[in-house]
Amino acid sequence: MLKKIVVIGPESTGKSSLCEKLAEHYNTLWCPEYAREYLTIHGMNYTYEDLLTIAMEQVELEEKYSQLAIGNSQWPIADNSNSPLTPHASRLTTAHSPLAAHHSLLFIDTDMYVMKVWCEFVFGKCHQFILDQIAKRRYDLYLLCNIDLPWTRDELREYPDEGPRQKLYAIYKSIMQNQSTPWFEINGNYEQRTQKAIEAVDSILKE
Repeated sequence: MLKKIVVIGPESTGKSSLCEKLAEHYNTLWCPEYAREYLTIHGMNYTYEDLLTIAMEQVELEEKYSQLAIGNSQWPIADNSNSPLTPHASRLTTAHSPLAAHHSLLFIDTDMYVMKVWCEFVFGKCHQFILDQIAKRRYDLYLLCNIDLPWTRDELREYPDEGPRQKLYAIYKSIMQNQSTPWFEINGNYEQRTQKAIEAVDSILKE
């Protein structure tokens, strides 16, 4: 059985770092955010249609990682082996956590809720594909990263000011409160965030 845990929240809240730490702890894979590679290649002058492309590629990437996580696939050998989208290591057979021994886990950095927020925050509308995927896709846990970490400058980040960060976090929290999948708020420093996330994941593994 594959359990999918999504890490979401505004930019610069430690989502990728948390995914990496959790994947290391549970000895499994994490699915990166496709948008970073897309924007690195194409630049930040993106359009509404670009977000549809990103969303579709994110779904495809998640499906590939899902198959990898349950051992039904191998990553194809390609010239882009140094891409951040390529798994850095194969999944090992024994998880560090005894609770994870009977489960396949996949940590996901970004889902279609993130794409919905991005579309609506920037363009005031959302692609139907994204809405359809939200209705269709199922996850086992959401980890919502708070904005209490200092904002870190990055060429792909857009909202350093506190106002937009607070507004975006409120949007994400409202989404979590109005959907049915279990979710936990993750805050504190990096070490505290990792520990809280591990406790949240362990709670669903006990079920």
